[in-house]
Amino acid sequence: MAEPSASVGAPRAFTVGLTGGIASGKTVVSERFASRGVPVIDTDVIAREVVAPGQPALHEVIAAFGAEIIDDAGHLRRRKLREIIFAEPAKQDLLESILHPAIREVVRARIAEVTSPYCLVVIPLLAESGHFNWLDRVLVVDVAEELQIERLMRRDGVTEEQAKASLAAQAPREARLRIADDVIDNGGSMETLDHAVASLHQKYRDLASVPEG
Repeated sequence: MAEPSASVGAPRAFTVGLTGGIASGKTVVSERFASRGVPVIDTDVIAREVVAPGQPALHEVIAAFGAEIIDDAGHLRRRKLREIIFAEPAKQDLLESILHPAIREVVRARIAEVTSPYCLVVIPLLAESGHFNWLDRVLVVDVAEELQIERLMRRDGVTEEQAKASLAAQAPREARLRIADDVIDNGGSMETLDHAVASLHQKYRDLASVPEG
C-alpha cells in the first residue's frame, strides 16, 4: 500500500504504523492506545467499509469479478471472492489494484482529520506490502511463534497444522522486526503491556512535539 499522506507541505499528525503477525494481539494493543485518547485508523476496518453496498470500489470489484460475488442484498460474498482468487491467484493483484487506492484515500482523509498529537494506523500486512516510508514510526507487536500458534488454535478453533500454515502465509517474524522502530512484547501480562503502552504513548507525544528541522 503506497503512501497515503496529504499533498506536499500539508501538515498532518505524527503517524505511527502498528503491525504484527496473526494472533500477536494488535487489537489489544491498539485498544490500549485508544483508551488514552489516541485516534486509531484500522485498515482492516476500512477494507470492509470500501466494499459496502453502494461504494465505488464495490462497483469496480463487481465489474472485474462478476455479479456472482454479490448476494441478493447487495453485499460482497467474501467466500465466493476467495474461491475465485484461490482458483486464479493472479486475480489477487487485480483485487488489490482496486481496493488499495480506495483504502489509501480513506486513510489519507482520516489522518488529515486528526487533531491529536499523533495517531496510529493499524496495517496488519505492513511488512508484506513493503511500503512504509510515509510513516513516522513503525511499532511492531511481537510474540513468540509458539504463542501465536497457541492463541490461533484457541481463537479460531483450528489445528496446529492449520495455525502453522497461517503463520507461513505471512512475512516471517524477522522481517517484521527489521522494519520496527519500536517493539512491544505482547507475551506477558496485561500489566506489563499497559506499562509498555504508557511508555510509548509518552514517547510518541514527545516526538510529535518536535518541529521538523
